[in-house]
Amino acid sequence: MSLPPCPKCSSEYTYEDGAMLVCPECAHEWDANTTAESDADAFTVRDANGNFLAAGDMVTLIKDLKVKGTSSVIKVGTKAKINRLVDDDHNIDCKVDVIGEMMLKSEFVKKA
Repeated sequence: MSLPPCPKCSSEYTYEDGAMLVCPECAHEWDANTTAESDADAFTVRDANGNFLAAGDMVTLIKDLKVKGTSSVIKVGTKAKINRLVDDDHNIDCKVDVIGEMMLKSEFVKKA
């Protein structure tokens, strides 16, 4: 019996755990009946109000944020344009007016 490789890390050492498949290397779990495309489509990012965000959207900051490594602060109401969404801790890669390129967490923005 051959099991499919892990869709996240492509490990060949997957095993069954009930109805789920598990990767021991990256700890990713998925349903054996779903495809890799449905896992990729499942990645969504929502703003602080629960609206879906997409690349190209304009967002507005809802909280003053300190810029790490500098003494500057990005004020509430500052607009930013989303370049891309990333599956990471800071999930919005954007260009903030006045500051430039940076990554933000979606919990500190709302769709403009």
